[in-house]
Amino acid sequence: MGIVLASGSPRRLELLRMVGIGDFRVVPDKSEEVVLPGLTPGQTVCTIALSKAKNVSHLCGGSDIIIAADTLVYLDGRPLGKPDSMDDATMMLRALSGRWHKVYTGVALLRGEAHLTAAEVTDVRFREISDAEISEYVRSGEPMDKAGAYAAQGRGAVFIERIEGDFFNVMGMPLCRLSMMLKEFGVAI
Repeated sequence: MGIVLASGSPRRLELLRMVGIGDFRVVPDKSEEVVLPGLTPGQTVCTIALSKAKNVSHLCGGSDIIIAADTLVYLDGRPLGKPDSMDDATMMLRALSGRWHKVYTGVALLRGEAHLTAAEVTDVRFREISDAEISEYVRSGEPMDKAGAYAAQGRGAVFIERIEGDFFNVMGMPLCRLSMMLKEFGVAI
């Protein structure tokens, strides 16, 4: 049995190593993420995470445990994915400025036909951000591959005034939730 991370995210890789999962393979899912209408935010991220795990399963052994995750930022019940452009990132950050939003991460574990999914939600409040700060941050490039156009573990941390919930969820992998799920598959971390 091996562990496979179905993500190319350097943050998720770093978080798994941080909690002592050092021996795992990385097999990123390169397919397009599809958000299905009519699902709750938790159902959406779990569905996408499970899809990622299934998409890479043919590249893994039947006894491997595949870990996949998907993170979306929701503002006023509307998902903010990764920005398509610098203008899109700017609009997202302006919308988040001075407001609370929710960060949902769905985690999926897959081994053969058995799977588990769970969603974690964290409330995040941004301080007021000036247009000059937004412009400088967007020019840094950091927001361009991040849900909601910011990285809590990077330069975007200076915008976060308050977090209620799992900080690691905002980074893209709720570690407490993941550890409980892995225990159900017989893996203790």
